Amino acid sequence: MISPTLTQRAAVVVAIAGAFAASAVQAAAPMAKFQAPGFYRTTLGDFEVTVLNDGTLDLPVNKLLKQPPAKTDAALAKVFDKSPIQTSVNGFLINTGSKLVLIDAGAASLFGPTLGQLLGNLKASGYKPEQVDEIYITHMHSDHVGGLASNEQRVFPNAIVRAGKLDADYYLSQANLDKAPPEGKDSFQGPMLSVNPYVKAGKFQPIIANSELVPGIKSYFNGGHTVGHITYVIESKGQKLVLLGDLLHVQGVQFDDPGVGIQFDTDSTVAIAERKEAFAAAAKGGYLIGAAHLSFPGLGHVRAHGKGYQYVPVNYTQPR
Repeated sequence: MISPTLTQRAAVVVAIAGAFAASAVQAAAPMAKFQAPGFYRTTLGDFEVTVLNDGTLDLPVNKLLKQPPAKTDAALAKVFDKSPIQTSVNGFLINTGSKLVLIDAGAASLFGPTLGQLLGNLKASGYKPEQVDEIYITHMHSDHVGGLASNEQRVFPNAIVRAGKLDADYYLSQANLDKAPPEGKDSFQGPMLSVNPYVKAGKFQPIIANSELVPGIKSYFNGGHTVGHITYVIESKGQKLVLLGDLLHVQGVQFDDPGVGIQFDTDSTVAIAERKEAFAAAAKGGYLIGAAHLSFPGLGHVRAHGKGYQYVPVNYTQPR
């Protein structure tokens, strides 16, 4: 056996020390702490659907749902979750081939720093805000209209905005804002800041009745959550997607028991009846549903399960 020389031994020591130093540098790399761009793309017949995430919002749902907190906690534990839940805020961009339609616009800055990502995700998905032709609002809560405007300017300069007339008459009313208690004024100020720039530009059109807004996209009034809440039905080549807006908020609870209301509802009795009807129709029809507060990408199917329902998220696919 040949003994290593002093020089050889020194070289080995230097190499080992260098390896430890490199390892230490790698271990000290800071955590990135950001997520991939929040868009998901799929097809529906001849249409392209791009889900745009505006971020997530912590919701103390065990205090907001209209049932004992312990019951909510137990239901969430079954799906490996707990309150407060990181609740998604989603918008849906539909390219029909002739029209680019955005359904709900996120919160922008109206709900704090964890939201406001929809516009950036729209750009990351390959579109520009000036390409959007029409914007349909499910209802005028701030987390659905906040992304429409910034500094009193329209974010989507070429778009017509449409929402239920009942919601517009209620949330855009100066008289309602004036008589609201201090803690309730935000409910009117957010929609006014967001929608009024389009009203002033002549680019707001209230939806008065159920109708086809562009070929392949229909509105359907269902109230309950707000007085003028609307769901939207998208159909192409025999495929169907129903965007439920805020007919549901907590997928870990309200699919299993659609009879659980939430404090955000204007009339929970009506909202519950509409939710049950929507779930039953989706389970029977086998079509896709989407919703603003389903976990991103917010698309899936519903199937009957005991006395309630089960939500089955979409399988990840590449658009073709």
